[in-house]
Formats: sequence, C-alpha cells, structure tokens
Amino acid sequence: MLQCFYPTEYVDSTYVIDFETLYQKGYRGIIFDIDNTLVPHGAKADERAKKLFFRLKQLGYQCCLLSNNKEPRVKMFNDDVHVNYIFDAHKPSTKNYEKAMTIMGTDKTNTLFVGDQIFTDVYGANRTGIPTILVKPIHPKEEIQIVLKRYLEKIVLFFYQRNRKKHAGGNEDENCNWK
Repeated sequence: MLQCFYPTEYVDSTYVIDFETLYQKGYRGIIFDIDNTLVPHGAKADERAKKLFFRLKQLGYQCCLLSNNKEPRVKMFNDDVHVNYIFDAHKPSTKNYEKAMTIMGTDKTNTLFVGDQIFTDVYGANRTGIPTILVKPIHPKEEIQIVLKRYLEKIVLFFYQRNRKKHAGGNEDENCNWK
C-alpha cells in the first residue's frame, strides 16, 4: 500500500547524486523541485546550485524545475540557473511532470525526478512512471503544512527503509532499484 510513495532512491542531498553515472545509464532529463531540494525555502540560487546546473548542462542533461510555487518565486531561482521551469504545478498531479518531459524532449525511460517531499514530489513522479530520488530537506524551517506532512513521511520512510534492507539482504547501500 505504501509502495506508491517509495522513492527509487533516498539520499542525503541533491549535491551527492552521481549524475555522471546516471547519464551513462541513459538518463537525459532531470526534473527538480526547488525549495529544500536545491536551496532553503524561498532562497535564490546559491553558488552550489549554479555550479550544479552548469555541470548538468555540460554533461548533456536537459533540466526542468517543477514547483507548486507561484511564478515570481520560481523565476527568482531560475534567473541564476537558466533552465526550463513550470510553476504552480499542482504536484502530485501527473500533468506537469508529463509537460516537463515534453519541454525537455525526454520520456519516462530517460527522465528522473529529484525532490524532498514524498506526498507531492515522489508520489507525482511515481504516478507518472519516472524514477525518483528523494533527498533530505536542506533546512528545517518550513511552512506549517509541510511540517505536518513530515510526520507522516517518517512513517513511509520507516517502511521504505525496512523494505530496502529486506530486498538488499540487509545491505542498505545495495542499489537494487535502478535499471
């Protein structure tokens, strides 16, 4: 029952993802959430984010920001990274995940999603049929509705991690979900 909320992978930070290896495996498009995935909630793109997007473009990735925020917030971040974006995305609706792939010229077989929330980011990407990388939130300061969801996310993550251990023979680091 909870599997629809399970990410393909769960890592500490967007900035530790091995995008080079994922590119070698055939991924060409990355859809990103912004707040608490790339920068603290409401922040502009910092040097780390700018360097990440520069590196991803150099590798050959197409990128699209997918945010439930209004356009001024998304545009403020994007002004420094210069990628495609969709604001007011209504995640977990699948419509704008599909639109992001169309914009990037990718499809479900070569696109992945990176975000920090299970019930919007991961659930929407899973429903769309694309692999997901859940990252730990960058900063603890969040809006109250997100804080409340984090309690429920802890329950999902407990079962997700238990399931991973079972399928990996007890080795949590075993990468058993990627193609």
